Amino acid sequence: MHRFWRLFRLLGLFAVIVAAIAVLLVMRGEEGVHIHMLIATALGAGFTVLVGGALMTLVFLSASSGHDDAAASQHDEGSDQ
Repeated sequence: MHRFWRLFRLLGLFAVIVAAIAVLLVMRGEEGVHIHMLIATALGAGFTVLVGGALMTLVFLSASSGHDDAAASQHDEGSDQ
């Protein structure tokens, strides 16, 4: 669990950086930029990176912890019957 939170903190920092880059790109491309569009861009880009990264982190940690192997062996035993 400690590894997950350490990776999640780094992922949070990465999401903030991606959101800032997305906002800068939107500001650079449009003349009449409204604050609501910038907020939506920041939240959308940041949340998308955060959720995608968190799910990939959980898959990685689940595979490395051995829980998937235990579930696969139980599933194989049940299919023999």
